[in-house]
Amino acid sequence: MNKKLDKALALRKNGNHKESNELLSELVKECPDDALYNYQCAWSFDILGEEEKAVPFYENAIKIGLPSKDMEGAVLGLGSTYRALGEYEKSKETFLKGMELFPDNHVIKVFYSMTLYNLKEHSKAMELILKCLLNTTNNDEILSYKRALHFYSDKLDQTWK
Repeated sequence: MNKKLDKALALRKNGNHKESNELLSELVKECPDDALYNYQCAWSFDILGEEEKAVPFYENAIKIGLPSKDMEGAVLGLGSTYRALGEYEKSKETFLKGMELFPDNHVIKVFYSMTLYNLKEHSKAMELILKCLLNTTNNDEILSYKRALHFYSDKLDQTWK
């Protein structure tokens, strides 16, 4: 990585978000086709609460292409940003692609469940969040009910009389 990027990331880590964003914005102006610069710039706008400004940088980073771990972060960031902006269908589409690319990423699934909630797809949202919980928890009390919770996860509206 170059010194300017290293400095921008160090500034962000130390809480100097505005200054970090300014450096990252400069880097993107200098190298608009650099996926990593676009991704880091998008992230910096998100941290500042300027989600609308983040979107084109996330989109560019994904379009240009990133290494796997950064791509996971960019997909998560874009999907979450769309959701925060009320662009629920775009969020859903982004998370579906993300889950296809990264089927073991539970964070994408959790954020996707929030999008499903916003789309009034409450049953699907609960099913997904319960399955994520069951697949990631090490809480013995929850795990003692794993079989029952898994069984009910897609039957929340069903009753047995």
